Order: sequence, then C-alpha cells, then structure tokens
Amino acid sequence: MTAGANHGAESGFTAIVLAAGKGTRMRSDRPKVLHALANRSMLGHVLAAVQEAGAARLAVVVEPGREDVVREIERLAPGAGIHPQAERLGTAHAVLAARASLEGGQDVIVAFGDTPLVTAETYARLRAPLREGAAVAVLAFEAADPTGYGRVLTEGGRVLAIREEKDASQEERAVRLSNAGLMALSGAHALSLLERIGNDNANREYYLTDAVALAAGDGLSVAVVPVDEAEAQGVNDRVQLSQAEATIQARLRRAAQLGGATLIAPETVFFSVDTILGRDVVVEPHCVFGPGVVIGDGCTIRAFSHLHDARLMEGADIGPHVRLRGGAVLEAGVHLGNFVEIKNATLHAGAKASHLTYLGDAEIGAGANIGAGTITCNYDGVSKHRTLIGEGAFIGSNSALVAPVSVGAGALVGAGSVITRDVPADALAVARGRQITREGAAKTLRQTLKAAKAAREAKKS
Repeated sequence: MTAGANHGAESGFTAIVLAAGKGTRMRSDRPKVLHALANRSMLGHVLAAVQEAGAARLAVVVEPGREDVVREIERLAPGAGIHPQAERLGTAHAVLAARASLEGGQDVIVAFGDTPLVTAETYARLRAPLREGAAVAVLAFEAADPTGYGRVLTEGGRVLAIREEKDASQEERAVRLSNAGLMALSGAHALSLLERIGNDNANREYYLTDAVALAAGDGLSVAVVPVDEAEAQGVNDRVQLSQAEATIQARLRRAAQLGGATLIAPETVFFSVDTILGRDVVVEPHCVFGPGVVIGDGCTIRAFSHLHDARLMEGADIGPHVRLRGGAVLEAGVHLGNFVEIKNATLHAGAKASHLTYLGDAEIGAGANIGAGTITCNYDGVSKHRTLIGEGAFIGSNSALVAPVSVGAGALVGAGSVITRDVPADALAVARGRQITREGAAKTLRQTLKAAKAAREAKKS
C-alpha cells in the first residue's frame, strides 16, 4: 500500500451512484433507473453490485421530488445517503451533490444508475489500482465504433486525459479507447480533484472525466481498467433496455446450467435475479420465473409454465401450462398437470392435480387427488377464505369447494359436486341435482325451437 493512501481491502470504499437523469428517451412516466431487468430495477442492479464489491458506504444522487426513487433506495440499501441534485451541470457537479460522503477520506467509486450490467467483479477491479498507488482509475473499452464516447488519451503508456467527443480534435476522435463512464478516485485525492474541475467545454458543464487531466497534471498516477463494451453499455431507451435484458438473461441461464440445471431451450426461458434452481432440475421451453421462486432438486418444470413467489420441493413435477403465484408451496413429489393454477396454497407430499384446476387459499393433504375441473371458491366478493383437504382425499372432476370448507382425510367427493359444508374423514359426499331423462324430449324441443325461428324470420320478411 502506498504511504498516505487511505484505503485497503478491509476498509471498504464509498460508492456514489448517479441516478438523477430524467431519461426522456425512455418515453415513460417512470424514472429511467426504475425500469427493470430480470425483475430488478436498473438502480437495484447497480446498488447490489457495488455492495457485493465491498462498498462500506453508499450515496445516491437523485432528482428532487422523486419519492419513488427514494423508496427504492430505502428498500434495497437502507442507510444509504440520498442527495438531491437540483441543477444538472454535469457529472462532476452531480458527484459533488454527495459532498458529505466524500469527506470521510475513503476511496470512491462513481457508478451510474443506468449502467446496470457492470458486475461486482468489475467494480472490484476498478478499485484495485488505487491500492497500488493510483489516484484515479477509469473503466474503458476498445470500441468498434467510438462515435459518441469520450476518448481516453494516452502517451507513452501514461493516461493524459479523457476528451468528450464534442471537445475532441479530429485526431483525438480517431482514438478507439473509449470511456465507460465509471471512475474510482483515491480517498486522498478525490475531493481536491473534484473541487478543481471547471466548465471550460462545449457544453459548459463540469465533467467528472476532467479529474483525469488534473491528476495527470499533478504527476499522479492514472490507471485504465479494461472492460467489455457490452458490459459497459448504458441504457437510454427501450431498445437498449431490451438489449440489457438479453445480456442479464444470458448470464442467469448460464449460471443455472453451470449450477446443475438442464434448460432444454435456454433462449426461451426467462429468470428473475433471485430465482434459485436446485441440482438436476429440468426446465422445458418457454417458462417464466418471476420474483421469489425457489426450485428444489430434481424438479421438472414443463413447457409454458409461469411461476411467481413459489417454492417447489424435491421431485415436484409441474406443467405444461401451469401457473404458480402468491405463496404457492409444493412439497416433495407433488404433480400438477396442464392448465393448473395455484395461489396461496400448500400441496403436501405426493398430492396431485393433473388438469384444469384452480386451488387458491388452500391446504391439500399428502397424497390427495384433485380431479379435473376442480376449483376452490375462495372469494366471496369481500374476503378470501380457506379450503382444507385432508390426506388421501379424492375430489371428483368438475367439483366446486365453496370456502370456508374442509374435506377430511380419506374422504371422497363425487364428480360434479358443489361442496358447501364440511365433509368428515372417510365420508362420501355428493352434492348435485338429480338427473331427469325424458325419452324423445330432445327431438320435440328441437322441432319447437325450429318452428319458432321460422316464424320470426317470416315475420321479418
């Protein structure tokens, strides 16, 4: 460690996240940084990455009056400093809106709330040169087409400056080494460099990038940390949002596969950032995993299933076309077939609902069999009510269970029943109208209906 530098792996660093942009190109009433990737806001991705990289202190610069952004910060990073930026006079001006977070003397990483693909590993690499004595470290990439990017100017291996394209000469615009925007500043120099930045440029703004030229002019070391251009991609419109989503999904799919899950058609499966898959899970094509899904070992998720806030234990087998939501819990060996929906319900080990069923606000006992077309009538227009089905019970097809109601262990409900009262254990319950059959009545009814129709048509003519 260089003498006088106030940093170290154990001391952490301060992360300042710039999140005050309006995002007008998103064409949205929602702040740009709250648009989601894999069911986490872009700002959430950035906050998670810098914290994983070791940030001991967080500060977020926000647009005044954006309580929705403030709520997101408080939810994901309690204790983070929140600093309004009343005027937009450039990136250095934005960083200085969080001046109070700069006065502790810690190393500083400046991140952007609309650059959600940068990983924790990259943030850690960005800070690493500071431990070797660098005053400034910049993230940069070799751009296939550098148009629009600031250029990182070097000479003889030394970094001299970052020149914004509007201010660059023709020779400087030919440089392909491009600024990714993110920067790390040594705690010993951060505040003094930022306070000296002026606005002598085409936009009359205070550029954070000018810290590089100031540090180089002081004889301080400036490091360039390479990053892939795709990882450094910012999001400014819906097209770039979809591109970032594709990148996040590719990472999540790869992690799932390397963790022991089989994805039959990976490109058709969509995960949330918090999806957990056990070993030997098989996911068939066109499945969607919303937030809060945990899949145990050996489960099978068949095609076109949609899961949200659901937990599957070992060996559960669901789908195709199953929807799980809002507190669905499937214990070991549960089987759900096509077109089954489960909401706020627990199915205990070995229970089955093979087709065309809705089970909401229910508890289904181990080994129970739920016939096709069964529904729990859980809502009376005002309140939700629970249905309890005992172990080993058999519910016949096309039955309606009007909650609150219970069916005891081993009980049998006849097909087509509407159950409104509790059924004791091992009882048989049949609740349907008596069948009446009248020979020849169908033919007579058809003749009557046809005659009435002909009379109406004759009257019209």
